[in-house]
Amino acid sequence: MNWYDRVILPWMIDIACGLPMVQSKRRALVPLAHGRVLEIGMGTGRNLPFYDRSRLTQLVGVDPALQMHSLAKRRSHQAGLSVELMGLSAEQLPVPDDSFDTVVCTYTLCSIPDPVAALHEVRRVLKPGGQFLFCEHGRSPEAEVAKWQDRLQPLWMPLAGGCHLDRDVPLLLRDAGLHTADLQQGYVPGPRPLTYHYWGQASKEA
Repeated sequence: MNWYDRVILPWMIDIACGLPMVQSKRRALVPLAHGRVLEIGMGTGRNLPFYDRSRLTQLVGVDPALQMHSLAKRRSHQAGLSVELMGLSAEQLPVPDDSFDTVVCTYTLCSIPDPVAALHEVRRVLKPGGQFLFCEHGRSPEAEVAKWQDRLQPLWMPLAGGCHLDRDVPLLLRDAGLHTADLQQGYVPGPRPLTYHYWGQASKEA
């Protein structure tokens, strides 16, 4: 890992993930988590202040970026939450089938190398009747904006830790066999190639 990825990138990601329009999405979504919860891509722990502690029995976080774990641990202490944090990506989760009531994923599918494999793992580890809570930026349905996303992608990805601007989130969910009971989408404030969002809830049952 080079100096930029080790020192500068975590700082930049933490700032970007703490912008007001991003925090508002977290604030609306994360309190819905309940029971035994798995968070994919915990990063620097930006979701931690928004969990409802009274609704959780366990919180497990996974993220391969070990350089972000110390800040996530600090935020877990500030939030009064006990978190089991594992330094791995989501494509292969070392947990049994049907083991979590809720899986949370915010601003993570954009940078996972194989998002479909990760979402198949989400489906596998969700209990029957469990919920997948997600909020992600992705490909705009507007052709002109999508063209700009394609143009910017080669420059953007190395600067933003492997982030993809152009992933089709609804298609990824369908390909993984996840059914969206509540899918919302639209722009948040900011440059349009960076700010088309998808958020809501999905499950393993139709």
